[in-house]
Amino acid sequence: MLLLCAIIIIVAEYLFLRGDEIHAIFIGLWAPTLLCVVIFIKQITNGR
Repeated sequence: MLLLCAIIIIVAEYLFLRGDEIHAIFIGLWAPTLLCVVIFIKQITNGR
């Protein structure tokens, strides 16, 4: 999951530098969302 987040950040930076700012921001917001989902799942599994 962390590797996927790193790839998303790299793709977002590439799009931003290419001049496609709107899509870069949209894709860049996926990484923190995925990290929050991972943290949420960890909290649920540790609570059992």
